[in-house]
Amino acid sequence: WGCKEGQRKPAWVSWEVMTRPKYLGGLGFRDLELFNLALLARQAWRVLQDPSSLSARILKAFYFPNSDFLAAELGSRPSQIWRAILEGRDILKQGIIRRIGNGQSTSIWDHNWIPKEGSLRPILSLVQNPLELVSELLLPATGSWNGDLVRSVFLPTDAEAILRIPVCTSNVDDFWAWHPEKKGRLSVSSAYKFMIKTKITRENWLEGRSRSSSNDREENDWTSLWSLKVPSKVKVFLWRLARHSLPTTDVLSRRNMATRDACPLCGSPDSWRHALVSCSTASLHLGGV
Repeated sequence: WGCKEGQRKPAWVSWEVMTRPKYLGGLGFRDLELFNLALLARQAWRVLQDPSSLSARILKAFYFPNSDFLAAELGSRPSQIWRAILEGRDILKQGIIRRIGNGQSTSIWDHNWIPKEGSLRPILSLVQNPLELVSELLLPATGSWNGDLVRSVFLPTDAEAILRIPVCTSNVDDFWAWHPEKKGRLSVSSAYKFMIKTKITRENWLEGRSRSSSNDREENDWTSLWSLKVPSKVKVFLWRLARHSLPTTDVLSRRNMATRDACPLCGSPDSWRHALVSCSTASLHLGGV
C-alpha cells in the first residue's frame, strides 16, 4: 500500500487484512471509520454515565425530555452532534451490561445483564407469565439468587450464567458497565477493539466459519511469528510469505502484471515454494544467507 510520485503502488493484500490485529493475521493498522465510531461511543458513554453534566442536560432538554438516553430517538430536526452521538450510542448498546445490585431497575428481557458469549439477555422464558425485574429473582431475606426459581424460569445455559453473577447483599442500585472491560469503564481503545472483534466475528459468520480449535492454533501461529527475535523486516517478509503476497511470477501473472508465470531464472513454474526452496539457481545465491 502507498504511492510514489503520484502513482499508486500495488496493494498486495486487502486493506481489511491490514487493519486486522497482528494476532489475527493483520498488521494492526487503524481502521479510521471504526476508530471514529469508537470516539463517538466514548462521547455517548459520558452522556450515559454523567447525566448531570451540562452537555448531557442540554441534550436531554432538546431531544429526550421524557425518556432516558438509551431510549432517545433522532427527532425531527436533529443537529449533526446529536446524530453523531446516536451513532456512538449504537455501539454502546452492543457492549454495555447491567451490574446487579438490588435488581430493581434492571429489566430481565429488555436489558443486557447476563455475562456470557453472544447475547447478554436470556434466550426465552420457560414459564407462561415471565417475571419482569431481576429483583424478583433474588431472595428478599439475603439478597442472593433464588436458585430454584432461576432454574425453573430459564434455559440451563442462561440459568447457570445467572447464578454465577455476584450480587451485593446490601441495598445498592444497579448500574451500567462496559462489558468488554473487567473494570467496566469504556475507553476509546476498548471500544475500538470491541468493534474490530465484532466485525471479524460477523465476517466469519457470513463466510460460514465458526470458532474452533483451529482458530486458536492460527492465532498462536501469528503470535509466534511476531514474537520471533529477528529484525522487523524479516517478520514482515514472513508475514507476506504466509499471506501469499510475495511478488512471485505466479502472483504477478494472476494480477495481470506479468505475461508468464515461469521462474525468470530457471524457467520452471514459479511459486513462493519454488523461489525459496526448489529453484536451483536461486539456491546458489541463497546458500550463503
